[in-house]
Amino acid sequence: MSAPRIIIQILVTGAQIFGKALFEAGKQAAKNAKHSPQGAIGSDVAGVRNATSGSLTDTLTREHRMTLDEAHLILNVKRGETLETVVKNYEHLFKVNAPRPAPDPPASGARAAKQPAPPTHSHYLQSKVVRAKERIEAEMRVMTEAESTPPPPGATPTPPSS
Repeated sequence: MSAPRIIIQILVTGAQIFGKALFEAGKQAAKNAKHSPQGAIGSDVAGVRNATSGSLTDTLTREHRMTLDEAHLILNVKRGETLETVVKNYEHLFKVNAPRPAPDPPASGARAAKQPAPPTHSHYLQSKVVRAKERIEAEMRVMTEAESTPPPPGATPTPPSS
């Protein structure tokens, strides 16, 4: 056997092996893309996919694309806290993630020391904070409406549990 023939044979065999491996990897990638494991967050934003009942809470979850628990976690408030606390935390987090004003340019004659880079802001976090506040406000609005509407006629009041 001549040397060029051996080299070509090695290259063809290597290309075949590489082609088969690439094909199998593509098949596995397609299979992985179709598979959605139970409990995976992936494309399901905040459990919205699970909010399928017609309840008011599920409707709010789908509308705001955020569960009430996630909204409480984002704003660092507990359930049942007042709206003032929610708004206070919202304002703080919104301000912290807001863009900073541009720094003043250094004086022209003086040799200014190197300024540290200003902290960055996050539009994404700001939008999450806004949606969290809106979600909690919507839930509070629903609760106050439920308390203010009288029960339907013929409904028996539930006795207080002790």
